[in-house]
Amino acid sequence: MSNIKIGCEVFLINNNSVLLGKRKNCYGEGMWALPGGHLEYGETITDCAKRELIEELGITALELKLISIIENIDERGHYVHISFLLERFVGEIQCMEPDLCYEWKFFDIFNLPENIFKPHQNIFKNYFKNTLYLENK
Repeated sequence: MSNIKIGCEVFLINNNSVLLGKRKNCYGEGMWALPGGHLEYGETITDCAKRELIEELGITALELKLISIIENIDERGHYVHISFLLERFVGEIQCMEPDLCYEWKFFDIFNLPENIFKPHQNIFKNYFKNTLYLENK
């Protein structure tokens, strides 16, 4: 596989809790993941993150801050994950894609569930290290 895929994820944090969705009918079924998805051709990374928030949660981002870039290179391919902190938004969080997500739930940032979506585990490592870029070798 010679393609590189770019994923844009969002940390929505409220009172030291982070929003995670339980994946359904897709790779990582039953695991908890950050909201986000793949960058589309011609789309900026911030526009991708904003689009995914509308599609998955029904909210509109007003302010995003770049906080993490990681690479996952494994048997599934080469992925670059670009993550943002959502600082302000409008709307009410809803499960907009019930065919792809069982539910959205806030978890204490320091007491996350054990079954975090494997590609997002390094995003959390990077977040806790408070570094922008984590190289996966």
